[in-house]
Amino acid sequence: MAARLGKSRRCLILDLDNTLWGGVIGDDGLEGILIGNGDPTAEAHLQVQQTALDLRDRGVVLAVSSKNEDITARQPFKDHPDMLLREEHIAVFQANWSDKASNIKAIAETLSLGLESMVFLDDNPAERMQVRRELPEVAVPELPSDPALYARTLVAAGYFEAITFSEEDRKRANFYQDNARRAQILNQSSDMDAYLKSLDMKITFTPFDVKGRARIAQLISKSNQFNLTTKRYTELDIAELEESSSIYTRQIRLRDSLGDNGMISVVICKKNSDVWEIDSWLMSCRVLGRRVELATLEDIVINAKASGATRLVGAYIPTARNIIVKDHYKKLGFIKTFSDAKIEFWELDIKGYVFNDVPMSVERIY
Repeated sequence: MAARLGKSRRCLILDLDNTLWGGVIGDDGLEGILIGNGDPTAEAHLQVQQTALDLRDRGVVLAVSSKNEDITARQPFKDHPDMLLREEHIAVFQANWSDKASNIKAIAETLSLGLESMVFLDDNPAERMQVRRELPEVAVPELPSDPALYARTLVAAGYFEAITFSEEDRKRANFYQDNARRAQILNQSSDMDAYLKSLDMKITFTPFDVKGRARIAQLISKSNQFNLTTKRYTELDIAELEESSSIYTRQIRLRDSLGDNGMISVVICKKNSDVWEIDSWLMSCRVLGRRVELATLEDIVINAKASGATRLVGAYIPTARNIIVKDHYKKLGFIKTFSDAKIEFWELDIKGYVFNDVPMSVERIY
């Protein structure tokens, strides 16, 4: 039920000392920490790492939050022969002396994920309590004293359950790691336009099809933040939309110089003679700020005008989690025509729509 309602978690944040290995790397050194086979405690921590790797293979993003010197914390990932996890498996590595809640917020911002997508695994009860108090949206499993039960406790909580699993899920962890690298480049850049152009982005607009159906349904079920109406459609519903002549559909993919972002947006429009109604418009938050919304609107406008339509109308249905799109239509030039506590309606006259210079090459497939 949680998976179908879009409540599955997407990121596992790991403590290091006495969580991924036994002992304290800063005190015990590389030779003194417990990790590997032949010792019950070492094998217990190895199982935590194996569980994390299994989750990553299912698309769960891995991050680290540890109170440690960065160079010391990374040493086991680089040099310990029994470590299963390596640096390339970790999307964001936060090792410093800041409190865990602050680090988790930084991780969420870097990955462009909400705090409700996070699970924090830490052996220390005090750290768990601090994160629960400061960040109640983050899931923090209560770990038993025996590390042999850590992995079982994490899996049994069901944080990462999914109703479907696609090839894109398998790649998702890499998508987010690439996004963390983009964030790092952006932080080093003072010119947003130059940064976006340097990414050499290519966006592709394609109608719904059998190949993308599972991923489309999954994106619709999981997207809660950048989702104007939060309507949910099953794979069967998607199949029906594919065949309807009165529905305009788009699955949108984005590539850039750092990698393939995969399918990052879905649009569903109802076609009427002079008005197109935007039924659903959702997007992965990991591409926020890259003007994908503008490119998407222009694709809708081009096709709506070609069909003879003169106006677009769209609705915004507020929820506790989609506040980031409250001003979405306003920013794109729509005019609000109705508003109450439950819904807003917006309209755009497209007869004289002026197209913008978007920082990406565009491919449209019909």
